[in-house]
Amino acid sequence: MGVTPAPAQTGLTTLARATLAALVLSLGAGVIAARVQWAGIAVFLSVADPIGKLWLDALTMTIVPLVFGLLVGGIASAAASAGSSGVATRATIWFAALLIGACLAAALATELALAVSPVPDAAAGLRTDLPAPQIAAPASWITSLVPTNIIKAAADSAMVPLVLFALLFGLAVTRIDQDLRAPILLVFRALVETMLVIVRWVLALAPLGVAALAFGVGARVGLGAAGALVHYVLIAASACLLATALAYVAATIAGRISPLAFARAALPAQVVALSTQSSLAALPAMIAAAPALRVPAASAGIVLPLAVSLFRAASAAANVAVAIYLAHLHGLAPGPATIVLGALVAVPISLAAVGLPAQVSFFATIGPVCLAMGVPLTLLPLLLAVETIPDIFRTVGNVTADLAVLRIAGRGDAVAITGAGQGAPSLQPAE
Repeated sequence: MGVTPAPAQTGLTTLARATLAALVLSLGAGVIAARVQWAGIAVFLSVADPIGKLWLDALTMTIVPLVFGLLVGGIASAAASAGSSGVATRATIWFAALLIGACLAAALATELALAVSPVPDAAAGLRTDLPAPQIAAPASWITSLVPTNIIKAAADSAMVPLVLFALLFGLAVTRIDQDLRAPILLVFRALVETMLVIVRWVLALAPLGVAALAFGVGARVGLGAAGALVHYVLIAASACLLATALAYVAATIAGRISPLAFARAALPAQVVALSTQSSLAALPAMIAAAPALRVPAASAGIVLPLAVSLFRAASAAANVAVAIYLAHLHGLAPGPATIVLGALVAVPISLAAVGLPAQVSFFATIGPVCLAMGVPLTLLPLLLAVETIPDIFRTVGNVTADLAVLRIAGRGDAVAITGAGQGAPSLQPAE
């Protein structure tokens, strides 16, 4: 599905800053208006609330077609890449394993963190009056995994059966003749690109939409809303740091490299990720780290582009944390089965997501997890406005996990050509 070039990322960074500024200013204006008991506040809210809702609905309407198209194209691409070489197959297996591990670990850690430091009481004012999406009881949702009517599942935003069908469809596409496969994938690629154009159009209005929503939040909740957003940022960043730590553990145990050696090799790429918030921008630095990780350049040339396109361990972990945080904020108490379900949905969604900044993929990756867990989406725009901060930790974690898989999947291919006297060179393991 490709990655977005640097110019688009730069523009979105500017937009993210403008959106964050709109959040701060409008939230403050709402607080002040409520404090001074401005006479026109009711009239202003009667205009601002519909604007905010229209903007949220415009983003939400792209979730189902975008997610379905991403999954079909992403799974087909991953299957084709994995079948092209041994190192790609090993890398893909480790992508899936580390994604599942990171998502489940983030779910457990977020539940524990919220038990120790609950969502601030003032955040209760952020709750919506709209009913939360309905999710079947753990005993019955297994029977609803296979949709009897995929069109109805899409119309109802039933993400779990929709994701399962998209996975099966994507895998099935790889089993048909190339002449038939290419036009099908082209259609889904066109669908995704078209949805992304719509998303960019809607996001261009993000400062207006977020300002409209934030004014109402500030007027109704006051400064407690700011405290809830800070608390959210800490929870999301912690999930990313946990995924980063798991990457070090995986590299050390499965990659058989010392933590210090891995840390030294990963540091230059992490610095680029920290400063650019782009895994794509960090790709050259990751490739340059291959010799320090004792991985052949040929293996790095296969694993790292595949990782940048498919593998976002920290992002997937953060997505699960966001969904669980929103569940607690809305007073919901998801059980272990629902939490595991959300974590497992986050894995294929992450594998299929395109290499875009978080401001673009935010709804496409977090929305399905929330819907699968029965969590309302209404507060995602406010979280989108502060996403620039957790996105720093997302990118660093993603790059670290990419390098961990490079070491794990590529170390078996490492060989050194050494001279054997005057005779022909012999192949010896580099380690």
